[in-house]
Amino acid sequence: MTLASLEKERKVRKVMTRARVTTLALAVAALAAGWPVPGEPYEVVAVSDGGTIKGKVLFQGSPPDKRKVIPTKDRETCGSGVREVELILVGPDKAVQDAVVYLKNVEKGKAWEKPAGTPHIDNVKCDFKPHVQVVPAGDFEIVNSDPVLHNTHGFYGKLTAFNVALPNQNQRIKRQLKKSGLVRVECDAHGWMLGWVYVADNPYYAVTATDGTFTLANVPPGSYTLVTWQEYAGEAETPVSVKAKEVVPVTVELKK
Repeated sequence: MTLASLEKERKVRKVMTRARVTTLALAVAALAAGWPVPGEPYEVVAVSDGGTIKGKVLFQGSPPDKRKVIPTKDRETCGSGVREVELILVGPDKAVQDAVVYLKNVEKGKAWEKPAGTPHIDNVKCDFKPHVQVVPAGDFEIVNSDPVLHNTHGFYGKLTAFNVALPNQNQRIKRQLKKSGLVRVECDAHGWMLGWVYVADNPYYAVTATDGTFTLANVPPGSYTLVTWQEYAGEAETPVSVKAKEVVPVTVELKK
């Protein structure tokens, strides 16, 4: 090998080392800031022998008192009375509604379901609709159904996911949610408003129904971690083993 070749190889190795260090530094900084660091992309494959996870989410203990909210501006639209906001929706049998459920670190499996339209969050009477939702990464619309200004602000931890001013009624603005993870949504103009968007990195997810139930279908056989999140109770992880063409019953118990 000539001196020129050796020098060229040395320079290439130096550049590659710097790239690895930079990538690692960015990943560490993102983790410290609460920003999700993407892993390997999800791979869509044929699942001929998938199983099904059928579960129910329960809350152990007494639900907290409702959060009292008093609108301080735009009262013709937002209302002038005291609002009572449930921190957790619990049925008579302790079933939890609107909990987010998903499988963690799934590398490959079924295809993504095609949404009926672009996922969105709407400002309606100074409240976010829906309050909790799960969406795939990609296009996301922020909508204002109110005749007042809303400034809709989404956060991955402390980092901004989107920050959109909507001064006009029926205004729609499209943004991209490129990172997986939980997005907290606030309104900079109405401080009591709060919503949640979980951006999924695989299609095995659900939001629990009014009776606390959920179903994850066509799951490739294997061992998984089932994550359950609710804004008051926080997060719980449950190990789940899925066998070919079998139904796995799961009960998740949340507590504060």
